[in-house]
Amino acid sequence: MTRNAVIVDAVRTPMGKGKQGGALSEVHPVDLFAAVLKGLVARNRLEPGRIDDVIVGCVTQSGEQANVGRMAVLSAGFPVHVPATNIDRKCGSSQQAIHFAAQGVVAGAYDIVIAGGVESMSRVPMGSNRMRMDDLGPAVRARFAPGLVSQGIAAEMVAQRWNISRDELDSYAVRSHKQAALAQEGAFAAEIIPVDAGDAKVDKDETIRAATTVESLSLLKPAFRNDELAQRYPNLAWAVTAGNSSQITDGASALLIMEEKTADRLGLRPRARFVAFDVIADDPLLMLTAPIPATQRALAKASLTVDDINHFEINEAFASVPLAWNRELKADPARLNPCGGAIALGHPLGGSGARLMTTMLNALERTKGRYGLQSMCEAGGMANATIIERL
Repeated sequence: MTRNAVIVDAVRTPMGKGKQGGALSEVHPVDLFAAVLKGLVARNRLEPGRIDDVIVGCVTQSGEQANVGRMAVLSAGFPVHVPATNIDRKCGSSQQAIHFAAQGVVAGAYDIVIAGGVESMSRVPMGSNRMRMDDLGPAVRARFAPGLVSQGIAAEMVAQRWNISRDELDSYAVRSHKQAALAQEGAFAAEIIPVDAGDAKVDKDETIRAATTVESLSLLKPAFRNDELAQRYPNLAWAVTAGNSSQITDGASALLIMEEKTADRLGLRPRARFVAFDVIADDPLLMLTAPIPATQRALAKASLTVDDINHFEINEAFASVPLAWNRELKADPARLNPCGGAIALGHPLGGSGARLMTTMLNALERTKGRYGLQSMCEAGGMANATIIERL
């Protein structure tokens, strides 16, 4: 019997600035993810005891996020028999969680599963569980001498490789904020679950800066340049700044994924089906280029072309990533991150993959588009790609 995995619903929290005093900084990450769990079952009138598993992407799995999936299930008030597990594929963690969930449904391991992700970057700082370059192991250091670099340097290298200027990076960043500001006027409301944060109820992204201009961004200094690195990499233009990079953010997102016949039995409407999955790695020095081959492979698996895709979500870890991706793929720029991306909305690491999917699904429904494709660069030079079809 053929089993089909479908998306029944997809939600996210607002995006809060990932620093002390940010809108969600007082919300424990367990409760942040619990908010989307409760929102999903309430919106769909689903008995949470029916859920076979909860798969949660989270990168910094330490401190308050050490066992965030299981604790969030309990925080949400789900029956104690509902299990959860945490996934770490770096920035693509919750996209990988979605892949595992859908593949588990197709394989018969699950009928109903929630997949998503969370990161509270204000409470569990990025890198607090990270290995240093010296900790990579002698064989890796020997293979990639004189050494691997940070993602910021990789973003500079990508800009150099694809001849992307500072003005292009800043112009793209302005577009991200403008498009996100337009979506915030009404489009995002359908995908956001408000979050109680102390005495306040947070129901809008606080990261979008609609007044951003190329002129204001041009005043920012390169974020990753210092004298030592400038000597080591004399050919880099040093064009990557805080303004054309993703924001540090708190946020969570989750999808309700089911076997199609199960959704029918429960009277729930499937909103999209999964068409193709891919995961691949590329050069770990450039690090941010794997969305290019991942996209190409996913399209080939689906027997589709770039022109068949109505909506692309390519994570804006840095502006150079989607710009380099489109140098190669030559997609219609209007279809690339049309609701803005991580430059405007922020990048809550493990939560971003599900956030992109949530935004893409809702946008496909608004525009009556058929296919959406999403890909994310991931530390170490990896990337996931997913194609969905709106139903």
